[in-house]
Amino acid sequence: MFTTNCSFLENELLDVVRLFHQKPENITHSFDYKEGVFFNNFQIDGRAFSFVDGGQVCDELTFKRLERRFAKLRLYEILSDLYGEKMPWGALTGIRPTKLAYREIEEGGDFQKLFEKMHVSKKNIQLVADILKAQEGVYLKGDGNTDLFVSIPFCPTKCAYCSFITAPIDKTRHFLPAYLNALTKELASIPESVGNLRSVYVGGGTPFALSREELEVVLKGIAPIYEGYVPKREYTVEAGRPDVFSEEKLQLLKDYGVTRICINPQSFSDETLQKIGRKHTEADIYRAFEMSEKYGFDINVDLIAGLTDETPDMFVESVEKAVATNAENITVHCLSLKSGAKLKEEIDYLENDFISTMVSSSREILSKNGYVPYYMYRQKYQVGNNENVGWTKPGKACVYNVDIMEETANNLAVGANAVSKRVFTDKGLITRHATQKDLKTYIENVDINIEKRKEFFK
Repeated sequence: MFTTNCSFLENELLDVVRLFHQKPENITHSFDYKEGVFFNNFQIDGRAFSFVDGGQVCDELTFKRLERRFAKLRLYEILSDLYGEKMPWGALTGIRPTKLAYREIEEGGDFQKLFEKMHVSKKNIQLVADILKAQEGVYLKGDGNTDLFVSIPFCPTKCAYCSFITAPIDKTRHFLPAYLNALTKELASIPESVGNLRSVYVGGGTPFALSREELEVVLKGIAPIYEGYVPKREYTVEAGRPDVFSEEKLQLLKDYGVTRICINPQSFSDETLQKIGRKHTEADIYRAFEMSEKYGFDINVDLIAGLTDETPDMFVESVEKAVATNAENITVHCLSLKSGAKLKEEIDYLENDFISTMVSSSREILSKNGYVPYYMYRQKYQVGNNENVGWTKPGKACVYNVDIMEETANNLAVGANAVSKRVFTDKGLITRHATQKDLKTYIENVDINIEKRKEFFK
């Protein structure tokens, strides 16, 4: 049972509790603030704990930030001492540790000292420092910076780890003509100039699940927005699973100016691929690379640590094979067990310490082979309390990934289940506007969505 006199903090504190294998039966929390001082008092299974943290006279936004920080830090310290557990990210439970680091630097502080205070491990403090260094020349804050995201929520099959609102395309194909019409209508409503366009990203789902003709409808809709920019901006299509690659689709991308694609094997083990519901093999992965090589795309690759029955040795083998493809970017995801994913029913996300071994091994292999970490994010229910890290060859960072993770640019998103963001850098404020997740509902409401998005970006 959990109670607090500050409802604003309830979910934040419960996030801290979820970090630990052992859970207290009863927690009572009370908070007070007087003249720049934060008071946090806890009763945990009959034991009392009190903390006084000197803050500062601050504006409302800073106050809320410090209110969360001190409460979470003190609860983490209590539970860590009681249960003898230390977490790799300490009391940090947020999605974007790098964003916190940037904010601390911008306010004249030392993020490394802050992270030490929050009990973040030395390895993860160094990881954040390395990411900030890799983002130099790519990281850019400024009102008017914009990325365009185009949602293609169709997949060949639904993978066991997936929680996205997707279904096998053979069950949703009847929506495709109307969906493409709605998407084209949305794209046509976007002004030719969308500010400082940083990148275009066509994501899924699996965009290559569409036929060549269907995919060209999408690219034609994007063309008037993209073609006006000189020099050309980064243009990524998340081609996706190797079993849907074809020469004609790759040539189409090249013809429309696409500069980067994603080949997402998740694992190089045929045994694992079969268990997670993939309909391709390791041989198909190499075939996709061979087909793509002559077009000169930069290539992003995704791997997932913690898939069904994989051992650390099996995962290490996948990392080494991904490196051997010479891909420009390799992202190592840790399994996140969200509702809607079949694996959530099969795995205890805390009882998998071997995934930390996988993560550690991937860092060593990728660093040794000349890759540097350039973006990172965390998720709730992430197995082993780890993180997702994108690695890049120097000079090959994906602009869209940096912008979306650091939230430094507007995200103009179209299609079903697309979340647009407006970033007000001077106010430290982000607002969001989402379209409907359900395909039928999205299609029926496309005109309303267009008007609402226009108003949102006004």
